[in-house]
Amino acid sequence: VQTRQDFTKDMSNVLTTGADSLVNADLNQEAASLLALQTRQQLSQQALSLANQADQGVLRLLG
Repeated sequence: VQTRQDFTKDMSNVLTTGADSLVNADLNQEAASLLALQTRQQLSQQALSLANQADQGVLRLLG
């Protein structure tokens, strides 16, 4: 019984430590990563928009 209690206690400690590591993310770092991702997304959308406008301009010249 003692061995089982020790095992359960150790397993609980390991799981608690792992959960704490997942929850204790650096919010500043996560916010910076999100902002960088949003900026890349906006730049990609702008690039696609400019490429589309250029294609339409070429089609108007040919048409």
